[in-house]
Amino acid sequence: MDLARDVQQFLTEMRARLTPEEAGVTVFGGERRVPGLRREEVAQLAGVSTAYYTRMERGNLRGVSESVLRSLARTLRMNEAETRHLFDLARAASDGARTRRAKPRPVRLPPRAALLMDTMPDVPTLAMGPLGTVLAANDLGRALFPHLFPAGGQPLNHTRYLFLDERARDFYLDWEHDARHVVSALRLTAGQDPSDPALMALIGELATHSPEFRTWWAGHTVTVHTAGTKGIRHPVVGELTVAYETLALGSAPGVNIVTYLADPGTSSADALNLLRSWTATKPLPDEGEHSSAGTPARSQAEPRRTPKS
Repeated sequence: MDLARDVQQFLTEMRARLTPEEAGVTVFGGERRVPGLRREEVAQLAGVSTAYYTRMERGNLRGVSESVLRSLARTLRMNEAETRHLFDLARAASDGARTRRAKPRPVRLPPRAALLMDTMPDVPTLAMGPLGTVLAANDLGRALFPHLFPAGGQPLNHTRYLFLDERARDFYLDWEHDARHVVSALRLTAGQDPSDPALMALIGELATHSPEFRTWWAGHTVTVHTAGTKGIRHPVVGELTVAYETLALGSAPGVNIVTYLADPGTSSADALNLLRSWTATKPLPDEGEHSSAGTPARSQAEPRRTPKS
């Protein structure tokens, strides 16, 4: 990834979306050649010189103080996720070549977390690692997301599945909404560690094979999605809407436990109950298949999946 270009595009997008009226800037007439605020207007509102802000927007955040970054975030009306992304980019710029990246350690689900998942048989539960890696699931979680768990194979990476597997577009009722969320979360992750080779490989693969990803990635939208709803067209029980909650594991940074539930008394709750009954009648998986305690951590070295022709 080109950090300077990412900084430039991010700040340009933030500046372009804010009108002078929203920022409290007086406009004295005449045609404005740029959308949103001008650089000198941002600089004045943020309390820095135009030359200093121009340097920042050209991609150089090295050495920029926390107070200036917070002032810039306030000026550009950044939300919490966007502000975090700005600070991540500045940290990466300041670290620069001084930080030699250590060999990444495999991301694995702690055994006790796997046992916890198995004690919730009535709640579909997945363990997710960075970049959409599916680490494990309980029986009902595998039943709710059957495409992610092919028979006799390793779990699919959810991000790759979403963009490179045509089944995902039918499985998710609002595929674009869910896919955009994943892009924005991935953009936030990229700001935290833009030199991660697995991250760069994933972004390059998706940008090459998915025009939607390529377009949305260029938009530099960053958001955090730890809770919400998903509409699903399930191959066994039909359409349902589930609410998800994301629980971060303090003992395993980067690993999240995601649970899915339907609102009581709804058709979605009936569908989920039907899925529970269907799952209970299925034979237990052979030893070594995808039980939550036995599923190995999945790295980005899994085989590449390309779209169907």
